[in-house]
Amino acid sequence: MKSGAALGAGLTLAFYFPSGLAKSVTAGAAPDTTPITAFEPNAFLRIAQDNSVTVIVKHLEMGQGTYTGLSTLIADELDADWSLIRVEGAPANGSLYNNLAWGPAQGTGQSTSIANSFEQMRKAGATARAMLVAAAAVQWQVPENEISVNKGVVQHLGSNRRASFGDLVVAASKQPIPAMVTLKEAKDFQLIGKNTERKDTLEKLNGTATYTADVQQPGLLTALVAHPPLFGAKVKAFDASKAKTIPGVVDVLQIPSGLAVLANGFWPAKLGRDALEIEWDESEANKLGSEEIMQQYREIANTPGLPVRIEGDCEQAMTDAAQKLSASFEFPYLAHAAMEPLGCTMALKSGTGELWNGEQFQTMTQLKVSNVLGVKFNQVKINMLYAGGSFGRRANPRADYQSEAAYIIKAIAGRVPIKLLWTREDDMRAGYYRPLNYHTLEAGLDDQGKLIAWRHRIVGQSILADTPLEPVLIQKGIDPMSVEGARDMPYHIPNIHLDLHTPKIGVPVLWWRSVGHTHTAFSIETFIDELAAAVKKDPVEFRQQLLADEPRLLNVLNLAAEKGRWGKPLAKGQGRGIAVHKSFNTYVAQVAEVTVTQNGQLKIDRVTCVVDCGMAINPGIIEEQMHGGIGFGLSAALRGAITLNKGKVEQSNFHDYAPLRINEMPQVSVHIVPSSKAPTGVGEPGVPPIAPAVCNAIFSATGKRIRSLPISQHDLRQT
Repeated sequence: MKSGAALGAGLTLAFYFPSGLAKSVTAGAAPDTTPITAFEPNAFLRIAQDNSVTVIVKHLEMGQGTYTGLSTLIADELDADWSLIRVEGAPANGSLYNNLAWGPAQGTGQSTSIANSFEQMRKAGATARAMLVAAAAVQWQVPENEISVNKGVVQHLGSNRRASFGDLVVAASKQPIPAMVTLKEAKDFQLIGKNTERKDTLEKLNGTATYTADVQQPGLLTALVAHPPLFGAKVKAFDASKAKTIPGVVDVLQIPSGLAVLANGFWPAKLGRDALEIEWDESEANKLGSEEIMQQYREIANTPGLPVRIEGDCEQAMTDAAQKLSASFEFPYLAHAAMEPLGCTMALKSGTGELWNGEQFQTMTQLKVSNVLGVKFNQVKINMLYAGGSFGRRANPRADYQSEAAYIIKAIAGRVPIKLLWTREDDMRAGYYRPLNYHTLEAGLDDQGKLIAWRHRIVGQSILADTPLEPVLIQKGIDPMSVEGARDMPYHIPNIHLDLHTPKIGVPVLWWRSVGHTHTAFSIETFIDELAAAVKKDPVEFRQQLLADEPRLLNVLNLAAEKGRWGKPLAKGQGRGIAVHKSFNTYVAQVAEVTVTQNGQLKIDRVTCVVDCGMAINPGIIEEQMHGGIGFGLSAALRGAITLNKGKVEQSNFHDYAPLRINEMPQVSVHIVPSSKAPTGVGEPGVPPIAPAVCNAIFSATGKRIRSLPISQHDLRQT
């Protein structure tokens, strides 16, 4: 069925001519005959006379395939030649390039890029196509419905006339933008659903891709910041005399987060920072260690929290239960540890601040930087570059490292541009983390083994507290990110009680790939396995009964069991575990096969992943994201932990916060459920099920339950 799509209020198309003759036409407005020399930054698409089609992508490309996926939507509806598609990151403009899932804010996160742009980008492509066809129809004096478009060529078979996009852009720019366009039926897609090559691969392979560290400006100085060793400490006094003797060091400045060293390059800045003598005021600093914080959480969990989800009468159901089980689960702080460390290049000129970085949360960065610089919001310009991973770290609502750059350049009155760089040690020890969490669960089963009561308590810091997002998103004291995956737990249980404690701890926290689902999925899916074992039921069969009213979850569960060889015999010391979870409107089930040797060595042998993410825009990228999510989740599950000792972070780099190595990656098979439903996210949903699937497999192999992460802290030796 074809759909008529009305253009959104912010949709403007621009046709760009290198010669300088150009016009920008807005829906409902008469064509503007005033020549312009450049593309106006309020469009998703421009076409040049050389036939190139440039797609303006509002979401950050940080390895997840956004540039390719969003360009595919435009290119398919436009019937463009994929080899002539070019991609640019959109400028910061929240009114035109807002994330439609968030409202009037531009940013990338929550696996929303494809989901919220699906119709918007298709409409942009379809509208451009309609204007090209209309222009050709006028020139050739033929009906529009007799004109076809294929791979960037407009043609009328009856008269054997052909024109490239480049041939028609002048004429097309004079056409009014139609108020309605017709989008393709799925059967007519040429690119959507296919494994088109990624648009960022070649640049990254040949070294021409631009990251923050690559940016150069005349007179640019490199800045490194000395951060306090304890969170919440401040500079009390300092001596920079030795630092200033280092060749290349230009200045030392005090800013709110510490001391900034400015130098002619990274290495002199690093040596200058090492030479600083700093006395810190630690009177308001966090001095608690990880174990002390966890012990506080254990004690807090003995008292009722704020109600989150109350269904039925859990107390009475527990009283009536024939069998009761309980368990507690512990989760450490986790670092994002992206491959590219944080950085931001900034210039200040004539009251305008300009940034170059892999920006994930443009609107919030504009807000914070404009406040620091004392300029208007729209006087902060952001040039979006590639980012070498993020996992949430670059989308800080406090814009921490961008604000640092703003404080530095303000202090020098913008006399030269500055490039702020964080080392990996900086981010590991002075950054933001996935919160430490503690869960308690209790379940009641009747005499038939049916699950009739579920009590779940979560203790953990709020990610949204003390940010500009708190007043909007925290309702009745509940941070939705603390309870996602538990509040909407899909298992049909007649009596449920979920509550939350949100202690104030002086450790900075932030969303981390799949956010609350990282801990709620683990506690729920491993506890469900415990309950199945307690009533002597197969874990898949036990879940099937609880998911009778959740057809999409039930489907991925069944398909994962089938593809993952569920029930087939394994050798001694081997185990198979399963987990299923919905996050970001995407349904994922995973089966993990593991081997545990007699001396306790663990090897993840195989992972079968089934994903239902609606319509698959690019199956290859979906498969990549599932592979990446599984590897990322395994890194955390196996050995990921940020630990504090008297308030100080003990880890510093990849030698003591080690990601999964390629030789440790299991064999992974990904199965995508065919669907005609609107696409949903794939950047994060591959993460939540992997840790519980592995730990359930460990139980199958050894009989040992894992209730705290990372797995490396447990003795898996078989006795």
